[in-house]
Amino acid sequence: MSDSQTSDTGEGAWTPGASAFAASGLSILTATGVDAAAAALLEALRDCGIAAEAVAWTDHGELLFEPAEAGTSHNRAAAEAAFAGRPLPAGSGPDTQLLPPGAAEAGAVLLAAPGALATLDASASRLLALAGRRLSELFSIQRLQTSVKDLEQAEQLQHALFAIADMAASDRDMQSLLRGLHQIIGRLMYAENFYIALYDRQRETIRFIYFADEMDGGMHGPEQEFKASEMGGSLTLGLIRHGRAVRGPSEQIAETLGLIHEDALGTPSVDFMGVPMRRNDEVVGALVVQSYREGFSYTQSDCAVLSFVAEHVLNAVERKRGQEALEQHVADRTVELAQANMQLQAQVAERERAAHLQATLYKIAALANSQERDEDFYRSIHHSVGELLYAENFYIALLSADGTQLEIPYSVDVAGDDRVDRPLGQGLTEYALRLGHALLIDDQGVRELVARGEMDATHHASRTSAVCWLGAPLMGADGVMGMVVVQSYRPDLVYSSEDAELLTFVAHQIASSVQRRRHAEALHALNAELEQRVQARTRELRREISVREQVEAQLKHQVMHDPLTGLPNRLYLRDRLERALSSQQRNPQHAFALLYLDVDRFKLFNDSLGHLAGDAVLREVSARLLDCVRGPDIVARLSGDEFAILLEEGAQPATAVKIAQRIQARMQAAVQVGDRDLQASVSIGIAISHPRYQTIDEMLHDADVALYRAKATGRQRFVLFDERQQKAAMNVLELELQLRQALHAGEFVPYFQPIVRLDDGGTVGYEALIRWQHPTRGLLGPGEFLPVAEESGLIEAIDWHMYRLACTAGAPLVADDGFISINISPRHFQYEDFDQRLLDLLQETGFPPARLRIEVTESTLLGDPEAAARILQRLQDAQVGAALDDFGTGYSSLSYVHRFPLKSIKIDRSFIRDLGQADARRSLAIIEAVQGLARSLSLSVVAEGVETEAQRQALLAAGCPCAQGFLFGRPQPAGHWRAGAASGPALPRET
Repeated sequence: MSDSQTSDTGEGAWTPGASAFAASGLSILTATGVDAAAAALLEALRDCGIAAEAVAWTDHGELLFEPAEAGTSHNRAAAEAAFAGRPLPAGSGPDTQLLPPGAAEAGAVLLAAPGALATLDASASRLLALAGRRLSELFSIQRLQTSVKDLEQAEQLQHALFAIADMAASDRDMQSLLRGLHQIIGRLMYAENFYIALYDRQRETIRFIYFADEMDGGMHGPEQEFKASEMGGSLTLGLIRHGRAVRGPSEQIAETLGLIHEDALGTPSVDFMGVPMRRNDEVVGALVVQSYREGFSYTQSDCAVLSFVAEHVLNAVERKRGQEALEQHVADRTVELAQANMQLQAQVAERERAAHLQATLYKIAALANSQERDEDFYRSIHHSVGELLYAENFYIALLSADGTQLEIPYSVDVAGDDRVDRPLGQGLTEYALRLGHALLIDDQGVRELVARGEMDATHHASRTSAVCWLGAPLMGADGVMGMVVVQSYRPDLVYSSEDAELLTFVAHQIASSVQRRRHAEALHALNAELEQRVQARTRELRREISVREQVEAQLKHQVMHDPLTGLPNRLYLRDRLERALSSQQRNPQHAFALLYLDVDRFKLFNDSLGHLAGDAVLREVSARLLDCVRGPDIVARLSGDEFAILLEEGAQPATAVKIAQRIQARMQAAVQVGDRDLQASVSIGIAISHPRYQTIDEMLHDADVALYRAKATGRQRFVLFDERQQKAAMNVLELELQLRQALHAGEFVPYFQPIVRLDDGGTVGYEALIRWQHPTRGLLGPGEFLPVAEESGLIEAIDWHMYRLACTAGAPLVADDGFISINISPRHFQYEDFDQRLLDLLQETGFPPARLRIEVTESTLLGDPEAAARILQRLQDAQVGAALDDFGTGYSSLSYVHRFPLKSIKIDRSFIRDLGQADARRSLAIIEAVQGLARSLSLSVVAEGVETEAQRQALLAAGCPCAQGFLFGRPQPAGHWRAGAASGPALPRET
């Protein structure tokens, strides 16, 4: 035995107990985890003879136990009560001790057998203190590690967002940008399989602009569009319609989204995580990562990061798409401007050429009235032609009056060829005269004419061969009267077809001038002949006028008619309608009707079959409309698939109705478009002439209103315009005014419907419902005025008025037991102080908070979940319970229901309706599932809309405890139920 060890049992003496205490304390102090420290504490306490059962602590909101199997509901309740500062009464559960003992905010709690912690010796107390300090240290380390991890993740996310912004502003193309986005997201999480999908809500299509997948890599192209109707089992489409992030195995996701797993597209993934991309509260796409490998799964943190990144990815994609669209627009606009510039330059050149030609023609025309000699006259013509084209070698040849001689009044030739009058022969000029139109020919062509015998070889040999020869006939009243000819001996100067057209045009003016000069000398002697020619010219002008009138009529027809169907257009209809209205204003007995028609589902024909099919449908509809009207009636196409029929004869509205019925019957036959049979129908709005119409636009408006009414009531029908349709909008304004007056006059009254136990019919509470005691219309239900109140913004004032009435009138109903439930509009949860206002109201009316239950819908909770949870929690702390109304009709799921402090669930009446019938199996399954959910969350269940005894029996068999509906009583004033309570409980009955 060493000096430090003695047999003295006093202080400082060594004992086996001291050694065990030191070993236990060392194991606690050296524990590196909370669970290890807890296990060491439990073992040490057991060594001390204390029946310690478990240690409990919280980690990220989850209650954990050491050992794990100790986490029974009994122990959980005891631990939660200890953490809340309200431990269970002695003997009703295990003993609890906060660790460290006496700390205001303990991090753990020790659970032991009842009475085990009542008296602790010094060693046990020291162990508890030591364990409390070590657990506090470990909790601090955990918090620091979590903070460091959060900071690292935040920094990584910030770098990723900067990188996304930089790439969006770069000059990368779209696919390069998307690959870069993929790489960035891959640095944040496992993203080997990643894609981006964009959703077009108007066209109902999805496009996968980026798709990288190790299993289905070639499944989707970036430019390929998929119709939503063809993707029934797509997780992507389900995610977009779901509108919220999803995470888990693909089979589980499909079940959550209500998809049939057998219809799924692509390879099933081990873990699928997708988040929607939103723009202005509208889902416009999805961002998805998925894993096909075990061990590669995603966490809630990954989901939060991907949701945060999704908005920035959408911004980057839209920015790049906008940039590319702008660049394309600029490029297209540049091309358009260049083309427009070229067209303008061509137009300017053409106008300059036309102006020059016009000036030359004026000059040639003026020569006809000059008094100069023939030589000077022809020389001036030569100079004028020379201003338009090369005319260094020029001559004019004229036929003699008897047609046997070729006269050459003017000739200039640099080769020195002397041209004189000669009898008609086989020369090139004579050949051109026989053709009767312009001739452009080269030397080779002339040689071919000689070879064919069209020209005399001797005559050709006597002339200098021209490189290019161009002649245009001078057309007189009796046909060809001569030729005007230019020619070139230079190989670098040849004439073109445009020159031929120009010379032909000038030749007409030259011929006219030559002709006028010929006849000027014999003017006085040929008056009679001139008179005849004037008459002939007059007839010709009349024919021209007639032709012009026909052209004008044709143009007017084109302007006033639709080119596709040949029907009159909107301009024509307005003109005829103006005449009919003017006639009716002069003579009130002249009644007429306007039918406004619209082809039902025409956009579907165009979108699915193409515009050619749509045009075929319009032509067939036009033909059938013409078959249904009489001769004087006007059928017009206004625009697109809109038509109108003007009926000016016949008794109205009988004639209009008869025509409308005939049209509907005629449209029953299928329309043949290619190899398809389409079923086209029309909706018709009818307006009858009336003295109140001062303009045609008023009548067109009323016909359009009637058409809108016809389409709104189911299409393929006709509706006569009724002034009541116009008054309907006025009635809404009148009802809004009456609602304001009703608030001030106190015309709203509370009605109550009982909520009963299904087994014995006992009343457990009442639902307060609003009624309006209208001074003239009697008692009105909420459906007759609440929509207008919602739209006008009066709903909040009416709600608060109703809450006060319900508390005041309903207090006697629950004086002994039970509760009053009130319906809360979603808009009240927009105000953070709603709970305080409601509690103030309860205090003013003296209504006990524990007797009040508020009913909220799922849309109320999901609008702003965090704010809703805070408000409901504060109300629950004040003893005001909450019920989830219409459960099952929205987006109910465990992930949302358990987040909110609810007291009960109300099953929607749509699931109750089928009970007691042959096909009620699905509804029963849903009700049983809701029962299981409620039991797991300790919630009560109320079935709504019970109207028959068979439904009641089915609910009893399913284990549903409570219900309300007409079977147990319709909504009545509070006095009715007080009187009923005095006479005893009523048995269930059908009403």
